[in-house]
Amino acid sequence: MFSKNYILATTMLACSLIAVPVSAQDSNTAETGKANAPQQAPAFENQTRAPLPENQPRVEMKVIAKDLPHLWAMEFLPDGRMLVTAKEGAMHIVSQDGSAVSEPIEGVPEVASAGQGGLLDVALAPDFETSGMIYFSFSEPRQDGNGTSVATAKLVEVDGGAKLEGVTTIFQQTPSYDGDKHFGSRLVFGPQGELYVTVGERSDAEVRTGAQDLASGFGKVFRIDTSGKAIEGNPFIATDGALDEIWSLGHRNVQAAALDGQGRLWLVEHGPKGGDELNRPEAGKNYGWPEVTYGIEYSGRAVGDGITSQQGTEQPVYYWDPVIAPSGMAYYDHDLIPEWKGAFLIGGLVSQGIVAVHMDGDRVSHEGRLDLEARIRDVKVAPDGSVFAVTEERGGGNSTIIKITNAT
Repeated sequence: MFSKNYILATTMLACSLIAVPVSAQDSNTAETGKANAPQQAPAFENQTRAPLPENQPRVEMKVIAKDLPHLWAMEFLPDGRMLVTAKEGAMHIVSQDGSAVSEPIEGVPEVASAGQGGLLDVALAPDFETSGMIYFSFSEPRQDGNGTSVATAKLVEVDGGAKLEGVTTIFQQTPSYDGDKHFGSRLVFGPQGELYVTVGERSDAEVRTGAQDLASGFGKVFRIDTSGKAIEGNPFIATDGALDEIWSLGHRNVQAAALDGQGRLWLVEHGPKGGDELNRPEAGKNYGWPEVTYGIEYSGRAVGDGITSQQGTEQPVYYWDPVIAPSGMAYYDHDLIPEWKGAFLIGGLVSQGIVAVHMDGDRVSHEGRLDLEARIRDVKVAPDGSVFAVTEERGGGNSTIIKITNAT
């Protein structure tokens, strides 16, 4: 039997526009499922399963574009069109109303698209309106394996099409590894034009310990300038053997990142079974993986020694057990959907919707969810305050772009 939410979502896709409430649960928390690690206790109040917000929005959802290739990310161009990346290695420009999708943009480099790899995130340069420069991350095939890399290029539109000019790889995660998992990756420009690059620790047990190694590019957040160089003031520049570009360490697989209203970086990373985390990465701090974590291995065994705290590592601001499988994230600072103002909106691949995390200072006060009955790969907020969600079908199927506004 189909659930009510499924029927609503199906009607939405068929009719394009429908008003639906954010789903309410029988309990006072958005998550009501059984925990994978019930013996693990949070370190402080509302570190997990925060209560539902008192006021939850009613929204209208409209399918802007459908039957797109398997997308990974989207970014708004200044004129309101959408620049999107497709996992298999193509970029396209989608019109504001979704009625037109460009041919693949020329000049995209080869990507390693097996498994979790592919063409990943895309971001406009802070001076895009004058420079036309974009930055994008991808799993780069290399002679000794592959790894997450960042490239920059000028986006040029001519004769009804578009191409990338002067494609230059400015940063490479090292070492390379012959695997197909945990590439990350999100790109976020900070308020001073600094570029934060998030990556994964490549998943496999024999290499994931690199997340704790300052000589390894696995499981890190990097802070670089627009040419790919480490920024003065990075925490490990004076540390022998450390990579100068490292900002923070001990991360698992970061596929969601955004600035808050103060211009500070926040991220949500895929954890093990029952260990997704919201963190605010600070310079030089260690976020624990794989030595300290909530959750368990997919096999059901403890991760390492099974500890959730240790001196020298940071507690997550929030964690999810069971997981939401986070991908894509935006900070909502608009009035169009007032119930979401000041919240982080996080895409959920497993939870299949948008997770709204409301903050009280630097702690979570409430968690709400908008059920979309679809895997959400990316979330963006348009200049007018509407929210755009990029869906994906499991196994590499098509994607849809959904626009979410306040119901009138």
